[in-house]
Amino acid sequence: MTLFADSIPAPEYRLDIGTVRGLKIDVLTETGWFDDAVMKDTMMAYGGPAASQYAVAWDRENAGGYAALITVTLADGDERRILLDTGWNTEWMDYVYARWGVDAMLTRGEIDMLVLSHWHLDHFWGIESALKHDPRLKILAPGTAYPEDLALLRERARHAATDHDGRTVHLCGNAVPHEGELVLTGPEGEDRSGVYRPFPGVAVKMFDVPILLRVRGENVLYFDVADRGLVTVTGCGHPGVPAMLGAARGLGDGRLYGCYGGLHLSVFETWKPEFEDLIREVRDLGMEKMGCNHCTGWLWAERAEREGLPIVKGTDRYRTYPKWSTAATGSHVFLANGDSVTF
Repeated sequence: MTLFADSIPAPEYRLDIGTVRGLKIDVLTETGWFDDAVMKDTMMAYGGPAASQYAVAWDRENAGGYAALITVTLADGDERRILLDTGWNTEWMDYVYARWGVDAMLTRGEIDMLVLSHWHLDHFWGIESALKHDPRLKILAPGTAYPEDLALLRERARHAATDHDGRTVHLCGNAVPHEGELVLTGPEGEDRSGVYRPFPGVAVKMFDVPILLRVRGENVLYFDVADRGLVTVTGCGHPGVPAMLGAARGLGDGRLYGCYGGLHLSVFETWKPEFEDLIREVRDLGMEKMGCNHCTGWLWAERAEREGLPIVKGTDRYRTYPKWSTAATGSHVFLANGDSVTF
């Protein structure tokens, strides 16, 4: 089974997006949830992957969140900060932002923009934790939002579901409506280029793909690091590794330097035979760094590291957080909570 080389044609042309000197990614939190079994069982009990995420009585004790802080050094030496996603549980995100000083950065206007990768609960429902520090924060978000999503973002919304015992279960809420610039992204990009270019050397591409739990569309970030190549940064990687890296080949000179984030592979630590093909094909691309976490799956990352992929190792810093994933192992193949990586 070919997952990359023959399934993604070489781009007919390459788009010059400029270059950056480099970037640093701080892993604020990659544990969207803490226990895979609880997450999967709850989803299946309320209709499975096809159900609306707003109709599932989620276990709030299992809710964490995904968020990263990206510090980009532009070609002229100036720095820009991008917040990628806002997690799920507001209490967890309040702790995370305070730990990293992101709350103070937001208050001082030092976060230039928020890129919402997609509207999934573990990437978006913690939005209040960011907006209460800067309600005018510029946001790029997929233009495939449902009314419930926009209400949570722009209104004083509270969402709840009913559990199997007839009880009302609080899902999420936001008492600080967004007042700033909102760019709803589409696959056509700005100026019909296919991407949005917030800063020189930086591009955001929206992939209009169906995602489980009645969510559609995901933004992926690309950074062209001078003399090194393209870095792909994802929230969940729902478009698929071939599509995301294929798009990177159409930027700059097409060289692939590295990637970071959730790659949506062995999500609940289940293995598929085609993952072996993907490991071989990604290895042949010659990337120098792969920072894996979140929905990549520890199983895939461990196998990929054994087979020679340049997996950037994490540390034990995740153990200094109040909770951590039950899937975590001593292999450190994830860049986990508290870790950082530079490109």
